Amino acid sequence: MKKKIYYILLCLIVLLTGCSTAARLKKADRKYENGEYFAASEIYRKNNGKISTSKQRKLKAAVNFRLAECYYNTNNHVKAVRSYTSAIRYRHPDSIAYLHLAKSQLATGKLKDARKNFEIYLESYPDSYEAQQGLLSVDSAKVLAEKFTRYQIALAKEFNSRKNSDFSPAFMGLDAESIVFTSNRTKSKNKKINNPITGVPNNDIYTARKNNSGEWEEVELIEGVLNTDDDEGVVSLSSDGKTMYFTRCLPNMPAGQIYQSSRSGGEWTEPTLIQLFADTTITVGHPAISPDGSKLYFVSDADGGHGGKDIWVATNEGGSWTVLENLGSQINTSGNEMFPYVRQDGALFFSSDGHEGFGGLDIYMAVKDSVGAWVVENMYTPINSAGDDFGITFNSDNSMGYFSSSRGQRKPIDKIYRFELPALVYAIEGRVFDDKGDALGETIIRLVGDNGDNVKMRTKKDGTYRINLALNTKYVMLASHRGYLNSSHQFNTNDLIDSKLFENDFTLTSLSRPVKMDNIFYEFGKWTLTADSEVGLQGLIKILTDNPNIAIELSAHTDMVGNDASNQELSQKRAQSVVDYLIKAGIDKGRLTPKGYGETKPVVVSEELAEQYKSFLKKGDVLNSEFIEALTTEQQEICNQINRRTEFKVTKTTYNLY
Repeated sequence: MKKKIYYILLCLIVLLTGCSTAARLKKADRKYENGEYFAASEIYRKNNGKISTSKQRKLKAAVNFRLAECYYNTNNHVKAVRSYTSAIRYRHPDSIAYLHLAKSQLATGKLKDARKNFEIYLESYPDSYEAQQGLLSVDSAKVLAEKFTRYQIALAKEFNSRKNSDFSPAFMGLDAESIVFTSNRTKSKNKKINNPITGVPNNDIYTARKNNSGEWEEVELIEGVLNTDDDEGVVSLSSDGKTMYFTRCLPNMPAGQIYQSSRSGGEWTEPTLIQLFADTTITVGHPAISPDGSKLYFVSDADGGHGGKDIWVATNEGGSWTVLENLGSQINTSGNEMFPYVRQDGALFFSSDGHEGFGGLDIYMAVKDSVGAWVVENMYTPINSAGDDFGITFNSDNSMGYFSSSRGQRKPIDKIYRFELPALVYAIEGRVFDDKGDALGETIIRLVGDNGDNVKMRTKKDGTYRINLALNTKYVMLASHRGYLNSSHQFNTNDLIDSKLFENDFTLTSLSRPVKMDNIFYEFGKWTLTADSEVGLQGLIKILTDNPNIAIELSAHTDMVGNDASNQELSQKRAQSVVDYLIKAGIDKGRLTPKGYGETKPVVVSEELAEQYKSFLKKGDVLNSEFIEALTTEQQEICNQINRRTEFKVTKTTYNLY
């Protein structure tokens, strides 16, 4: 009897528990349908574990799907991935789970998994623009990541709170000395209750100003009556900073509306509603006023769009906003286009998850071409990332600004980043060496440009120099040092689109000692120059051209192999071959004296050679026949190669001067 009563009580407990879970899930469903995603997610999450995976698989799948959708709609893509995966594992019948799973995976950088799930969804819906665009984004994500722009970014610590979202900055006027932005930080006294949609406090408008030292002062709630218990934010200001447009969401009106306020004295006036649509259930928000104040760009889900949220524009006529126009398919997609901003030069910036990008929201720039069509371009790395990037603003000369991003955050919160476009810098730098490799300090460097630039400077003691350059200019440089031959260099800065540092080292040849010419080759046993000699010969021509008043002796030397007379004749013919080449190239023959020395001038081992062949050579060794014959066969061949050489030495520095 006792066992029977216990069994009946247990069944009742199970039944009641099931009923209470079902009731809570119905409550969650109601909140979900009302768009209260955070509140719904909390109920789904707490009751998900109470659903049997074996007996209630359909319910388990549905709850996980709804939970995933809540996370998806509040941009918590990490948790969305987990819940969509569970829903699919429990065989949720709606294939939209694959699409949203793929988009969340794309937003979290899981490109391989995203591709697989986009493809699965396309099997059922091959015409899906979202899925097709998602695949393109997967393919382009790696390519886009390699397209770096010149922008440099950094977290704007002066504005960001530690645990809350801060986003959508806007300068108050063209001087960029004050800024407003949106935040859900709890500094506001009215933010004790979390928004049931987002699960975080409602947003307020905050401001910061620079002090006399140019440093940002402490962030404060904006003055006046703009902030309320409701959700305010995403601000746009007129060019003079005296008129503000912002979004406000009322608790009894799920659709957002745009409000306008004017600055009177030191505070903002009571905001007034801008009624853009007669139907108040249509969501409007994210206002962006044009620099001349004639157009108001905004975001809406109104009929006549392209899917999701679109960017629209209203025209000011007689003080009223009329002629509402969707910006069309060049801007809007089946995804979401939000956070418009119009720069002083007329360029339109916006964020989208429908255009090809890195995943999530990317920032795009749109300008009109010669026929009035919008041309859209991704802002690339480092502005965009795998996270949500949005809400950009520029200073008056477009050299810097701020934007918002969720990148690198464990939780779905946004932070403000500073970006800067560094000035383009063009310069040339290098060092001057002598022909032994030692630095030549106090060398005179002359640089002349076809734009009129004329620079004369001396190298530092270590032989280094650096000279700033102008764009689209042809330059000629000359390095000169007493006791050395001059050396020149030509280059240009034409058509550069980025900063560039040119590098050029000068090697100056001594006037007082013979100079071995590298890379001069003859056919074996003959005096005919080979094609491989071209580089070395052109180098000698450049030296003679840079130094038009020198005359040289061009000498050739052989090894000890063969008889003396033959070696003498061969070396003379080789020297003459080089001279003939130079004359044919335009060098005055009066500057050239060929001389063959055969094997009569063996090499005296230098410090460099001694270091290179330290196993059997030392500095000062003379590579004559007596020395070489005492070496191994291999060592003899090395010494013979060293002796076989072509040299020149300066014999006159006043040619044609007198």
